[in-house]
Amino acid sequence: MSEEASQVVVVAIEISDPALADRLASLLGGVSGIRLATAGEAAAVALVSREAHTAREPADIELTPRERDVLVLMAEGASNKAIARQLGISVHTAKFHVGSLLDKLDATGRTDAVAHAARRGVINL
Repeated sequence: MSEEASQVVVVAIEISDPALADRLASLLGGVSGIRLATAGEAAAVALVSREAHTAREPADIELTPRERDVLVLMAEGASNKAIARQLGISVHTAKFHVGSLLDKLDATGRTDAVAHAARRGVINL
């Protein structure tokens, strides 16, 4: 294998929208050092649409509507006090919901809970 061939990055495009996939292929096809993967070929990099990603990892966590509201506010960086104010609940109740989310998402903290929820498709960031 030549030195030049070893520096080529193979990119796979796994996007459900055919127009977007074609546009990306045409843009990347002309870039030096990048080669698009053929069907079934292993790639160093994959461009995957968010819809395809969440379809492979369905949300397997059942949250109440209020827990989803709290989770969205947590993702925005809201404190327990801010969550309580926004949702019209007590700070104690907000803390209870945050604790419940940490348990259900098996998270070590607020940031970890948001990251777990995003990876599992519970919320979209």
